[in-house]
Amino acid sequence: MTRPITAGVDGTEESLAALDWAAREAVRRGLPLRVVHVWRYEESLAAADRDTQLGWVSEGVREAVRTVSGRHPGLEVAVDVVEDGAARALAGAAAGAEMLVLGSRGHGRVVGFLVGSVGQHVIAETARPVVLVRAEDRPAAAAAGRDVVVGQHGGPEDSADALRFAFETAAARGAAVRAVRAWTLPPVFAYSPGSLKLLDDEGGLEPYERRSLAEAVRPWRERFPEVPVAEHVEMGSAAQVLLAAAADAQLAVVGRRAHRTAVGARIGSVAYGVLHHAGCPVAVVPHR
Repeated sequence: MTRPITAGVDGTEESLAALDWAAREAVRRGLPLRVVHVWRYEESLAAADRDTQLGWVSEGVREAVRTVSGRHPGLEVAVDVVEDGAARALAGAAAGAEMLVLGSRGHGRVVGFLVGSVGQHVIAETARPVVLVRAEDRPAAAAAGRDVVVGQHGGPEDSADALRFAFETAAARGAAVRAVRAWTLPPVFAYSPGSLKLLDDEGGLEPYERRSLAEAVRPWRERFPEVPVAEHVEMGSAAQVLLAAAADAQLAVVGRRAHRTAVGARIGSVAYGVLHHAGCPVAVVPHR
């Protein structure tokens, strides 16, 4: 089954930038584009009944789609205007998509579909990648020879989905991948005789981390031999190291595991930090 790239549109500059990004990515990957607008009937607009309001909304979405279709004449585009709660509708739209693309405003605040808990809920609940795009994103950013930067942690399987997404995206764009792994000194009591021997065999913590990153990246190097790869290992906070590496990136890719709390699902601190402070589009890829 061919999954479309789905863009959520709510009329803001950020969401229109996300629509442009999604259309370009759909063309690169040879996939259809699906445009989703979520609306709610506003009873406070007494002069406009449900059908009138729906007509306003639908025309606004059609206008945005006409603009994108004009830029990409061969692109297959489907449009859905959904009357539902934003979080539920977007999570549902993501389920059948190759990825869900939404607009975001940074640094520090997120708007549009991502007001309050909506965006966090969508990112945490969906099993598909979610890409966040800022209003100032431009096509030139992807064509300027910039890397696709991806965070890697743990063993080879822990970041496999994020690495796959990064390499697929880089291959579609003719770009390079910069794989980034951050490390910190563990507390003294975390060491055991076995771990001390392992570190001694590796020559210390940093060589161990470099070897771990190389092992995680190796299968993707082999699968995408045309993609240039740089491996970056640095001591420090994972979010800060990844943000620094992505300062001039065309896309930052971060994996995530949903954390359940008494108030609902939350994304991890690294994904949260990168989402709120990266200047480039950010793809959040769930670990399956």
